[in-house]
Amino acid sequence: MGTATVAPQHANAAPPGQPGLSKKQVVAVGIGNFMEWFDFAIYGYFAAIIGNIYFPSDAAGVSLLSSLAVFAVGFVSRPFGALILGPIGDRFGRKTVLMITVFGMGVFTTLIGLLPGYGTIGILAPILLVVLRFLQGMMVGGEWSAAGIFLVESAPSNRRASAASVVTFTAGVAFLMGTATAAAINANLTEAQVYSWGWRVPFVLSIVMTFIAVFIRRKLNDTPVYHELQEKKTNNTLKPVARKDKLNAFVLSFAFSALFLVSLYYFITYANNHLVSVLGMSKTSALWLCSASLVVYCILHPLVGRFSDHYGRRKLALFAAAGLTVMAYPIFVMMNSGKPALILLGLTIMAFLVAISAVMNVVLLVEVFPASIRSTGAALGHNVSSALLAGPGPFIAAALIQYTGNPNVPAWYLAGVSLVCFLILYTRLPETKNVNLSAG
Repeated sequence: MGTATVAPQHANAAPPGQPGLSKKQVVAVGIGNFMEWFDFAIYGYFAAIIGNIYFPSDAAGVSLLSSLAVFAVGFVSRPFGALILGPIGDRFGRKTVLMITVFGMGVFTTLIGLLPGYGTIGILAPILLVVLRFLQGMMVGGEWSAAGIFLVESAPSNRRASAASVVTFTAGVAFLMGTATAAAINANLTEAQVYSWGWRVPFVLSIVMTFIAVFIRRKLNDTPVYHELQEKKTNNTLKPVARKDKLNAFVLSFAFSALFLVSLYYFITYANNHLVSVLGMSKTSALWLCSASLVVYCILHPLVGRFSDHYGRRKLALFAAAGLTVMAYPIFVMMNSGKPALILLGLTIMAFLVAISAVMNVVLLVEVFPASIRSTGAALGHNVSSALLAGPGPFIAAALIQYTGNPNVPAWYLAGVSLVCFLILYTRLPETKNVNLSAG
């Protein structure tokens, strides 16, 4: 692949006076990323309640399916966010995108928390919910790749995957806190209180985190790679990227993003709803089981990053794809046993495989694209797969059970996507551990 040039020792060194990756950069990107994914995750955790409030129906499962369909809207809008925010990152800098996404996400999430239900404003309620989810999804469409690019481009060449794990770790902690918050709300409020106002609390309070994240991020400097890219543009020394290299990078990014995102949303969104809606488990019990597996998930990220910095990317990415292909069905069998120990084991196995695919996703999004199109290419590859395969994942899983009555059948969608991703990565993905991030 044309972009996989080996970097010299100095390739990713920071300019004089700027360290490779400072604690301020890690905190600034991490806290904003946490907020983005906490906001996005809590919708999934309260999907059943939101479905009843905005899509009331007497038919079993219809309200949940409608709510999960709106969850998918947040993914459909991501490519639109990528089309707008990606070029901004290539032209005006990675920091600019990070400022836009964190502010927009906070505002739209707060508005969802304040939005009246169907019983108050009628058909306008679900329409406005769809609009706000669309705008919320656009912000997420810029955040993930922008955060990864900022940290990985700022990191020393031998610590890129560790830097990437900051993005995935803080997202994991956000999912964990979202789960714990949902569990605490369900445990301490009556069902009527949760339905009436309790579910809205984390949505509305996100505005506080928004102002904190904006305040911290505004003090960031852009990455060394971006500054070098601007110098090349000024000096007219920037080489155009060949069309075949663009296409190959896009196909690769689509594959490893699909692998990560489909498995992720099975893990953090669908699993909880499956335990409650299909197995009939109490909301509190399901949320605590999911929280326990999320703790394991969070712990794994820095370990995966360090391992990848030493051994590379290709083998880990292929291992995750093969593992999700083979283990998808056994994981669902364990979940559907109804036994807490087996459910936790199944979720923990999934956590292990998803954590590997998560870190590989972020570092590869940076390493497979040349610098001049990195923000646009990474955002598009990642978010097109989100819209086409990952966003509809929880909806497809619920619909398959509704149609077949088989609680194990969602495993085949996860296994099928993972198998296709494995084949693409096996035939196309080179080892990118030592590529020069400033090339192109």
